[in-house]
Amino acid sequence: MRYTLSDGLGAFVFITYTDTSIPEMERSRPLDSLPPTSSKCMDKVLPVRRPDKGGTSATRSTIVRVNHFPVKFNSEKIILHYDVDVKPEVLPKHGRSVKIPKSILFMIKEKLFSDDPSRFPLSRTAFDGEKNIFSAVELPTGKFKVEFSESEDMKIRSYIFTIKLVNQLELRKLVDYFSGKLLSIPREILQGMDVVMKENPARHMISVGRSFYPVKFSENDDLGQGIVSSRGFLHSLKPTAQGLTLCLDYSVLAFRKPIPVIDFLEQHVKGFTLNDFRRVRKEAEVALKGLKVRVNHRLCKQKYTISGLSGENTRYLSFIAEDPEGKSSSKKVGIIDYFREKYGKDIKYMDLPCLDVGKNNRKNYVPMEFCILAEGQRFLKEKLDNPGAQKLKDMSLALPRVRENNICEMVRSRTGPCGGDVINNFGIEVNMRMTTVAGRVIMAPELKLGGAHNGRMSKITVDRNKCHWNFVGKSVVEGKHIRRWAVLDFSAYEDSKRLRPDEFIPKFVRRCAGLGIVMAEPLLYQSAGMNAFSNVDILRELLLGVVDRVYKSTRNQLQILLCVMAMKDPGYNYLKWFCETNIGIVTQCCLSFPANKANDQYIVNLALKMNAKLGGSNVELIEQLPHFENDDGHVMFIGADVNHPGARDSGSPSIAAVVATVNWPAANRYAARVRPQFHRSEKILNFGDMCLELIETYAQVNRAKPEKIVVFRDGVSEGQFDMVLNEELADLKEAIQRGRSYNPTITLIITQKRHQTRLFPENKRERGGEDWNLGQNVPPGTVVDTVVVHPFEFDFYLCSHYGGIGTSKPTHYHVLYDEHRFTSDQLQKLIYNLCFTFVRCTRPVSLVPPVYYADLAAYRGRLYHDALELERSGPASAAPFDERSYRLHGDLENTMFFV
Repeated sequence: MRYTLSDGLGAFVFITYTDTSIPEMERSRPLDSLPPTSSKCMDKVLPVRRPDKGGTSATRSTIVRVNHFPVKFNSEKIILHYDVDVKPEVLPKHGRSVKIPKSILFMIKEKLFSDDPSRFPLSRTAFDGEKNIFSAVELPTGKFKVEFSESEDMKIRSYIFTIKLVNQLELRKLVDYFSGKLLSIPREILQGMDVVMKENPARHMISVGRSFYPVKFSENDDLGQGIVSSRGFLHSLKPTAQGLTLCLDYSVLAFRKPIPVIDFLEQHVKGFTLNDFRRVRKEAEVALKGLKVRVNHRLCKQKYTISGLSGENTRYLSFIAEDPEGKSSSKKVGIIDYFREKYGKDIKYMDLPCLDVGKNNRKNYVPMEFCILAEGQRFLKEKLDNPGAQKLKDMSLALPRVRENNICEMVRSRTGPCGGDVINNFGIEVNMRMTTVAGRVIMAPELKLGGAHNGRMSKITVDRNKCHWNFVGKSVVEGKHIRRWAVLDFSAYEDSKRLRPDEFIPKFVRRCAGLGIVMAEPLLYQSAGMNAFSNVDILRELLLGVVDRVYKSTRNQLQILLCVMAMKDPGYNYLKWFCETNIGIVTQCCLSFPANKANDQYIVNLALKMNAKLGGSNVELIEQLPHFENDDGHVMFIGADVNHPGARDSGSPSIAAVVATVNWPAANRYAARVRPQFHRSEKILNFGDMCLELIETYAQVNRAKPEKIVVFRDGVSEGQFDMVLNEELADLKEAIQRGRSYNPTITLIITQKRHQTRLFPENKRERGGEDWNLGQNVPPGTVVDTVVVHPFEFDFYLCSHYGGIGTSKPTHYHVLYDEHRFTSDQLQKLIYNLCFTFVRCTRPVSLVPPVYYADLAAYRGRLYHDALELERSGPASAAPFDERSYRLHGDLENTMFFV
């Protein structure tokens, strides 16, 4: 295998190795000679190394605790990796293999191990629930017959449990990696150790994705409606500069209570009574369908899925009972008599229907009173009532001190990753104290705003603690003249939520003028009803009518259409798609209730969004961005992200978005390209072409192509870094090389918000600062780039925003490729300064704007997809996606329509 290694200064060397010894160096070769895609036999580029020992620039230093717990391991230990295959001894009649549910796989494995504990020691093994067992001792291999019954009255089934040794994970290779002898991390060892760390909570807790939640719930966490919140955690092992660490974070989810079905219906279904079930039958069936239940009229481990309710009440239900031995003829048996004779159970609620828990269209009726909801059934927070949703939100947004205490309790818990004796048997030990790290707070930039009356530019110093600013007595840097605009009022026929246009419009126009955004009176005020959103034909004709009327009276296109809604509505998606891809007009939507209140901050935010969409400039930095301040060349910032469909959507396309700056040195105006791509494909399929389009746009606007490009890529995990570096970046370089004599320098940076690392300030006076952080978050501009970061590669954590609610989550920035030779200080300051240029608010944002905008643009593409479903009157995923349906109208291609 040959790898390209960057030294962090833009130079690369190839390295070839076949074992774990120190690799041999070869001659240098530039990246742009690489093919656009990689494979096992091709040259690969590795991420750049850290260019220094971390940054030094700071207004003050700070001490933070990080939820990384140091992990020690026995380097002489070998973890044995076994592949597991479980199949029924007798295959189904149709001959096709049937996937065995995880819960059944777990019970089969437990049965094998409990039947022969000397050869299969449970406490010395870890199972991932599917195909892999990791063991601290040697296990017998081969095929093993396991006889297993899910309940006392079900026949025993036989399974063949096949175990095969596939790898020996030598933990000394981790030591070699940390010492620099191995270039790439031994990921299979980390994965094995990660399964080991998850084994104890997997046995004692409820698993949801990568998170774990306790089986028992507290009455204090009741959310109403038969729903309860549960405080759990998610964790992973991370290689860091201090060695291996356990990173664990607090998590909250809502679950249905594991209570009797009738009790759940009494709490969950409004108006439910045992005496008049018919009145709420439909609501009850919706609430129960698809849920899993256990039964209590017999001993049974099995969970059953509710497919519906019986058509008749229990007292009238009967079925044809057949003699399994065939000695007597079939006979009709009533459910009431069957349960009395078979199980000695008298049915109390005979005027309720039974639950149908049958499979494959075969009925299997069980009276409700014998069914209990299974534990661990998640309830979507969007479906909670207002009090329950607020309580769950308050629990999720725990204050730093509360979150820190919860994390420490979970690490020490007997059911947590460090509980029991599993990890000790693998030679793993976890330090129960959080890591303490020295951080830095870097200086906020000075900003440029206009004067409210004279229009002269003024220098603004932001608030020291929160880094906020405001537009009181100030204006935007460049306000657009809005001469042609109209109001489409969908709230006009709503009694209590109707817009008061005679009050709102004049106030809005006056406030925009104060901001330096000159607005004429609207050319048209069109009243409409919210019912227009429920019919795409009516909505389409309404929009076309407004545009046509304005064009006929002015012979010009509308600059912007202000759409006032009485409430949120899915029809919003169609409005945006039709206006932005078909008509070619910018829209700004708002709700009538806050518009009538006309709070100054609300009106300012509305005006800032409109100005940005029309090409204005709201705020700019006084000084040029670090590293580029003495450079005469043009610089472009690119952001890229992919939006994936929901968890239960198995066919809709993923949506890729790429945005890029089109001005320099302000670097605050962007253009976007949005494309659909294959379902759940994280790789941006046309990344090079999309970037090239944006480079050409930059050239049209500035009459020069950018000589330096900084790419921020969002939404990828560490396991996908290689794909971004060796496929997407290579695709970009190949696209650029199509242009003769054009070869810009490139830096590629991954941004991550979906990580578990949290920073907690020390409760003592910060050096050089006031005791501002008692019980609060770390201040904006806090950087951590030592101890808890990657052992060798160029990464850091930056908390660029003020955390007024809950616990701030820093953004993790990881540099994969750098031809600009950034130092830590330069790159950290550049990103922090960019966070002040976000057009929609008057404070720094938590994520660098190119990525923030890419996320917004990708989400807009998702709205387009939903709109296309309405347009086609059916699932858009049923037909192949058509890129043309997502392409912007030519008049909007280079605007910030997505903000």
